[in-house]
Amino acid sequence: MINLKWIVLALAVAMYALVIAKQDKKVIFTSVTALLVIGLGIAFPGAIFTTGSGRFYALTHAFSALVNWNVLMIYVGSMTIAALFLYSKVPAKIADWIVKVSPSTGLAIVLILAMTGIISIFVENVATVLVMAPIALSLCKKLKMNPTMFMVGLAVMSNLEGTATLVGDPPSMIFASYAGYTFNDFFVHSGRLSIFFVVQTGLLAGCLFFYAVFARLKEKTEVDGEPIISVVPAILLLSLIFGLAAISFIPNEIPFLSGGFVMVLGALGVLWYIFSQKKSGSETWELIKSLDWETIAFLIGIFVVVGAISETGLLKDFADFLARITGGSKFAGFILILAVSIFISGFVDNVPYIIVMLPVAGNMAESMGINRELFLFALLIGSCLGGNLTPFGASANVVAMGIVKKEGHPMSFAKWLKLGGTFTLITTAAAAIVLWILWA
Repeated sequence: MINLKWIVLALAVAMYALVIAKQDKKVIFTSVTALLVIGLGIAFPGAIFTTGSGRFYALTHAFSALVNWNVLMIYVGSMTIAALFLYSKVPAKIADWIVKVSPSTGLAIVLILAMTGIISIFVENVATVLVMAPIALSLCKKLKMNPTMFMVGLAVMSNLEGTATLVGDPPSMIFASYAGYTFNDFFVHSGRLSIFFVVQTGLLAGCLFFYAVFARLKEKTEVDGEPIISVVPAILLLSLIFGLAAISFIPNEIPFLSGGFVMVLGALGVLWYIFSQKKSGSETWELIKSLDWETIAFLIGIFVVVGAISETGLLKDFADFLARITGGSKFAGFILILAVSIFISGFVDNVPYIIVMLPVAGNMAESMGINRELFLFALLIGSCLGGNLTPFGASANVVAMGIVKKEGHPMSFAKWLKLGGTFTLITTAAAAIVLWILWA
């Protein structure tokens, strides 16, 4: 039998290199690589996908077993509800209220940043920054203040909370798929506090950091408020949260139940948008078209390629290598995964990195005979918080930089690194300490 694992590895390495070099064409690269891998599986049955045989087993296996359709359904449905939630103006109204009741502008800014992080648990990070940016800019203009620090804060706080729940960001959904986590497992797992509470430690540390930055703003001001369009999207969002929590209690969950539930909620939201808000077909199409379909297509290709790599045994080989170079030390392995994840995610998309490294971290923990959550959570924290390290480490960062540049305050790489790098180190260290205490 032909051993094709090195050919699959070469294709994957070339794909990753092209994705890093040409981010705007990443869907093309991942899709073509996935098709090539499936083609090899068809040409050489049993050589890559060793769990079955038959000429077209590779094709059926790739799209039935390797691609996690439940995760993708959750992503599409939650994106739809999030877009409607932002349209409803509820987040902007909450921010207006925070400014109104806060005793000082400095504290109001910190609370708005904390709110930004909490919203991004359920809403895509870029969308969160875009909906909060007008509030930040309005406040800064009234105070005659440079908006740069505030806008950077919006970006890094939105990135921080993405990994806190199953619906927060694609990496969280990918992790849930790999680890078999339900919505509730993100809060409590095996009788211990889970990743949600670890991330909240980072949020508290981030709030203290920004309070030190903005504490000098003692005077009180107000922003012009906007009326709420409707509370229906907020009700749908709450239904999503509590519905997924309830589904988590169902033993032997029905396949696609959680994904189907979120999709139904998303469809109800679209129907509300059409009939209650009296939107035309073209307006509804614009809403649907604005969702992050590129990430969906990107994930399908990545699922297939990384699934093929895993089935050839390459990821287990890499995990065994990492376990050897750490000398079997639990602490050395923990720090290695955390540090490498922070550095890599500061420069490249964390989605393909997470998909590759989850089985590596899991196998590494297994080979060392330790609790796998310690390494898996370290990987999640490092890759999600590491995106704050550089101005191009996350899409929200790029958007924030574009906004401040448009406002006449262009930001250099060095200036971002000074603020974003400090924030990354403080928040990651705080979360890592709590993670070690809970799971080591």
